[in-house]
Amino acid sequence: MSTIEDMAGQVRAFLDDARAKAAGGLTVAEFGSLLVALLRLAVAELDAVQQLAGPEKKAIALEAVAALFDSVAVYCVPMATYPVWLAFRPLIRSTVLALASGALESLLPLVRANA
Repeated sequence: MSTIEDMAGQVRAFLDDARAKAAGGLTVAEFGSLLVALLRLAVAELDAVQQLAGPEKKAIALEAVAALFDSVAVYCVPMATYPVWLAFRPLIRSTVLALASGALESLLPLVRANA
């Protein structure tokens, strides 16, 4: 049985690795791959946590996605478009979180089938 602390440690390690990968720049496709990998990790770990209900698990997974976005999304932005990024960042962040929320529902049966 997994615990929230185990999951938090794995997410921290994932985010550290993502920051290291992003240090030299990141494409949108690479960010998307990191996002899906993080969602799969979160779903697999949180599915094993028995003391939380579904909405609580989803909120924790979305917090991890927000942390990933806040940590590495800026590395996808070309320097020339950085002022535009600053203006649209909140909207893009909300969109990424909304997409991740929907993806969580889709990934749960896939992760359970592969477990």
